[in-house]
Amino acid sequence: MPKSFTPGVTAPTITEPVRWYLYQGDRLIVDERAGAPTIPTAIHAADLGLTVLHTQYLGVYCDGVSMHCFSGLASEATPLPLGYAARDLRSLFEHFDDFEIGVAGRAKQIAHWERDHRFCGRCGAATEPVQGERARRCPACGLSNYPRIAPAIIVAVTQHAADGPRILLARNHRFPAGRYSVIAGFVEAGETLEECVRREVGEETGVQITNIRYFGNQPWPFPNSLMIGFTAEYAGGEIALGDDEIADAQWFAPDALPLLPPKISIARKLIDDFVARHTPGATPVGAW
Repeated sequence: MPKSFTPGVTAPTITEPVRWYLYQGDRLIVDERAGAPTIPTAIHAADLGLTVLHTQYLGVYCDGVSMHCFSGLASEATPLPLGYAARDLRSLFEHFDDFEIGVAGRAKQIAHWERDHRFCGRCGAATEPVQGERARRCPACGLSNYPRIAPAIIVAVTQHAADGPRILLARNHRFPAGRYSVIAGFVEAGETLEECVRREVGEETGVQITNIRYFGNQPWPFPNSLMIGFTAEYAGGEIALGDDEIADAQWFAPDALPLLPPKISIARKLIDDFVARHTPGATPVGAW
């Protein structure tokens, strides 16, 4: 039976252990008493020996057995109990599957959204939760705030060169040494997704593109993005780095790729799909 998650806002009466997705800053607290990291479970967060500042009900996680889930923030000033650790979510990619990372990412975004919207951005008054909605409202001026999602595009640009197919990959200055990925960037106000794809590719690499096609999407909680994936074809231009974030960009053959992003990312799905499409007998990856 596949795993499922049903979102919720209003917490029921809790009488059985629940899953606690608690963060110290940007780091998820995991239980490592048995070795591999797992999500802590308890009826109350205090039962874990943690000092919890704020909590939010998330919904129901089902993996054969249904369990309620909560997100929250734990004090960074209080040491964790023996056997618990606070881990960067990226460091858990090799331990948790895509589904678990998705729930943990949802928890991170909701916990941080509530932390950052406890006061009104218009008048400064303390906000209050809205009954039955994932929202906070200012009782003084009436402004309502909902969890903010930042749309970003990510695109695999390919070409059919004289010596075979190639994919355009770039290396950000922040990447680990040797790692390359596809082009990505945030959507600007008033911009369509396709306009953003063209702009980001042009700004970062100087390349012009055509035949932009939707590929898939992925919530990406670093910090609160929705990555919207596309494919596109080379239409002209030479690589000319025009973005201070990009250290290098090159065309790569499907059998001569550099160090790549983790498999859990849509960036890797785009690259793996390109490789599969140009590998005899392979099945295109697709998104999800």
